[in-house]
Amino acid sequence: SFVLQDAEIKEMLKKKMAEGVEVQKRTGVKTALVVPGRYDDKLHWDYQTSNVIENVRMCCDIVGQTGLKIVLEPLNAHTDHPGLFLTGMPQAKAICVGVNHPSAKIVNDMYHQQITEGNIIPNIDMCYDYIGAFHIGDNPGRKEPGTGEINYKNIFKHIYKKGYDGV
Repeated sequence: SFVLQDAEIKEMLKKKMAEGVEVQKRTGVKTALVVPGRYDDKLHWDYQTSNVIENVRMCCDIVGQTGLKIVLEPLNAHTDHPGLFLTGMPQAKAICVGVNHPSAKIVNDMYHQQITEGNIIPNIDMCYDYIGAFHIGDNPGRKEPGTGEINYKNIFKHIYKKGYDGV
């Protein structure tokens, strides 16, 4: 869990980042998805945030020279992932701003975002400089795009106009 400053966790994170760099060398992958893990009820939320920032920065320092981007994924706690620390786009942006490293990005998973925040297009605009990738799935039920309440036609048109050409 990224929320703690524990020597064992730091060593595990360093090892995982080194493994990620090796995968990137073999495959040419440009992004590595990272979920910071569960929150800790015993530690103040702001200390957890600081710890996540420090741990993500350490990871970015390891992968940054290779061009690999770490994309943090906020996941919804309402339906699918209770207990996770990172649950929203504003929180993910705050962490990336705190990390202050070009390798720290966000994956905007629109299924999760629809559940947690809604306002998908305004949130894309607020976080755009930090978005490294998009995931899609319609809500309810994480179904095929176009089968639920998310207007993917308008969203895709919007990110296309912004010049997005990534994954």
